[in-house]
Amino acid sequence: MRYLNQLEPDALVARFAEHPPIDFQVLQVADTPAFVAPFDLLTTADDDVRKKVMGAPGYGWWGRLLRWRTAFVGTTVSEYALFPRNAQPDALARALRDQLGKRQRLMIVKDIPQASPLFDAANGDWCRRFADACTAAGFLLLEGQALAYVPIDFQNEDEYLARLSSGRRKDIRRKLRKRDDVAVEAVPCGDAVFDADAVVDAYYALYEHVFAQSEIHFDKLSRAFFAAVLRDASNGGVVFVYRHQGEMIGWNLCFVVEGKLIDKYVGFAYPQAREQNLYFTSWFHNLAFAREQGLTHYVAGWTDPKVKSYLGAQFTLTRHAIYLRNPLLRAVARKLGKFFESDSQWAANEQA
Repeated sequence: MRYLNQLEPDALVARFAEHPPIDFQVLQVADTPAFVAPFDLLTTADDDVRKKVMGAPGYGWWGRLLRWRTAFVGTTVSEYALFPRNAQPDALARALRDQLGKRQRLMIVKDIPQASPLFDAANGDWCRRFADACTAAGFLLLEGQALAYVPIDFQNEDEYLARLSSGRRKDIRRKLRKRDDVAVEAVPCGDAVFDADAVVDAYYALYEHVFAQSEIHFDKLSRAFFAAVLRDASNGGVVFVYRHQGEMIGWNLCFVVEGKLIDKYVGFAYPQAREQNLYFTSWFHNLAFAREQGLTHYVAGWTDPKVKSYLGAQFTLTRHAIYLRNPLLRAVARKLGKFFESDSQWAANEQA
């Protein structure tokens, strides 16, 4: 039975357990996926706080004190925390606290949906009751990340662009002129091309390029993970491969699950991907693919919310349930929590 809140194929969640990100330990607590990993406490802080702390005298020495071995409930391959469908919210909250939270200085139940439009009302009600149960069990609730998605309720690209401002339409159309110079090929996971180690090496190298330029370095996936995913015909994944003058300059791994296109991983060659405006090209390619397949949503993930907003995405926020074993630190966290809700503050400003 699929987990509550699960958008991804079962096989992807299974590969996470088999080949966890580097330095991660995968667990199963109260039939719920979880893991323990190194975590920089500044990861979700807003930009101003992060810059001030990192610029403080001696940070290079004492900054290590902000990196804790932390327990997380969820996975890094699923958009949301995954819960057993037969679990009772209050019992699960207590079990996670007692079986995992009390063994680590910090536990985070990451990405609990808030009335997500990607699920039905019953799912939303369960998550609301679970969040309330976490509060009753001593957790601190913080606003989480902004998940980007696009309802596929338009007939063509022109209709989609017509919803954006004239300035954005002009800029996007200018950037999309480059797509005529880029060839796109759809390669299903499990295709024989991925049998060659050299091919997997090439894909992983482009993933590493993207990881290296990211501002947040948390979950670096292993080559073994990608090899297993790319070679698994059962997961229903499709890789959109982008080539310029015969050279692979990018790829995008997506999954079609229950009527939605789930965008999971990318790899880019720099500077070629930037020169060809590949981010814009891949965005509109995915929208066209979702429309042609008769899908209801394109789910575009957590990263780069400002760029995705510019491209017309909508957003749904999550909550994190934080449990600190030390009661004094719990009291401090309640005072400082607002400085770790940057996505919700950004989303509020966008809607203002």
